[in-house]
Amino acid sequence: MRHVLSVLVENEPGVLSRVVGLFSGRGFNIETLNVGPTLEDGLSLMTITTSGEEQIIEQITKQLRKLVTVVKVVDLTHLQSVEREMVLIKVNAEDERRAEVLRIADIFRCKVVDVSGNDLTLEITGDQGKIRAIVSLLQRFGIKEFARTGTVAMRRSMQVD
Repeated sequence: MRHVLSVLVENEPGVLSRVVGLFSGRGFNIETLNVGPTLEDGLSLMTITTSGEEQIIEQITKQLRKLVTVVKVVDLTHLQSVEREMVLIKVNAEDERRAEVLRIADIFRCKVVDVSGNDLTLEITGDQGKIRAIVSLLQRFGIKEFARTGTVAMRRSMQVD
């Protein structure tokens, strides 16, 4: 099962290495990892997506909490949360197909961030379902390049049962 972990850490050298080492030491893959500073000085927020059984994820969460540089760990998997990912896609868009690519981009509320004679580069932001859907639609035009940030997530303020 896919899990999304929100990990608040001290912004110090070596923190990322310790967190990643904890995962690799137990043989678990990090599917995506995002790290950025918070509004509070000296703290950064990591969003880690991984897959595993509940029991294993619970062990990882407990081990993360034991790291001195980790302030807080929240498994967002069973909580209501907002997830987003940003993707840049360079797709073939020659003259006869450019309008169709632009129509798809408009439907998915993409931004065109670069244009050349034969291709368009689109910026897409959304959850995994939206990303999968547009990638699937654009594949028939020929995707030239693809860059993906990975998931960032935040717990919703209101938790409704």
